[in-house]
Amino acid sequence: MRNIRKSVIALAALISVNMLFSQTPEQLRSYLPEIAGWTLADETEVFDSENLYDRIDGAAPLFLENNFVEMTSLEYKKGDDYITIQAYRHATPEDAFGMYASERSDEMEHFDFGGEAQGDATNLFFFAGSIYVKMWTNSDDDVAATLRSVGKALSEKIDAKAAYPAVTQLFPVKGKIAWSDYYITKGYIGHEFLKSVYVAKYKPEDTEFQLFVLDGKTAEGVGETLAAYFKFSGQPKTDFVKDNMFIIKDKYNGNIPVLIKGQYLIGVYNDNGATVPNAHEWIIEMAKGL
Repeated sequence: MRNIRKSVIALAALISVNMLFSQTPEQLRSYLPEIAGWTLADETEVFDSENLYDRIDGAAPLFLENNFVEMTSLEYKKGDDYITIQAYRHATPEDAFGMYASERSDEMEHFDFGGEAQGDATNLFFFAGSIYVKMWTNSDDDVAATLRSVGKALSEKIDAKAAYPAVTQLFPVKGKIAWSDYYITKGYIGHEFLKSVYVAKYKPEDTEFQLFVLDGKTAEGVGETLAAYFKFSGQPKTDFVKDNMFIIKDKYNGNIPVLIKGQYLIGVYNDNGATVPNAHEWIIEMAKGL
């Protein structure tokens, strides 16, 4: 079973590297379906890292942090009404998922297409492949079903098998807060050296915490990350808990237990810096799948 899980992760990584990067604005436009009563406007706007600020201003830095490459803006029109579609292409599917997750809302309904989708009466958001899509309308009519129809058709063209990143799919299910998975490209819990981090939130009883997996890409890479963390904390690698786990004495975030497994650094973190009961058990459970 462990070898199967490793194969799933390796295959997902290979797919991430080799597909879904060549979808041009023209291709994205061709993916859009016809909508009765609506006309797809002739203009296709394209923005890159140099001019993204011109369109989304203050929101641009977060997109750039998530390895934004290009945004294609398209629009359906019906009289004065419009449906705007913004397709943000990122460097990898993990980056697209991370951007989507950073804007996820508890107030919206979830839908079963793309890697994950959510929306309300006038908005729709989803990710598929390396694309994060935002859609909205100004129409006073009930066009929510139309938004979902367009979104579903577009997501299937971008990546019909879109899903959460493979590492994220290995998080233990028991105690996990629904739709709490996300991905941090860099700067996890305020440290620039904590990069490429998969996170899920848990609340099995009274204590809420985050279970995280940092992908160091190689065993050497994750070793360098741990060394940087110990340098920050000013402690030698001598503080252990059970099963050869290290305790990082983070002066800003409390004591954080971590374990190296291959190219991964697995840990448990509480927002308030409190000790998480049985933290080592959660870490060991996660390590079994990697």
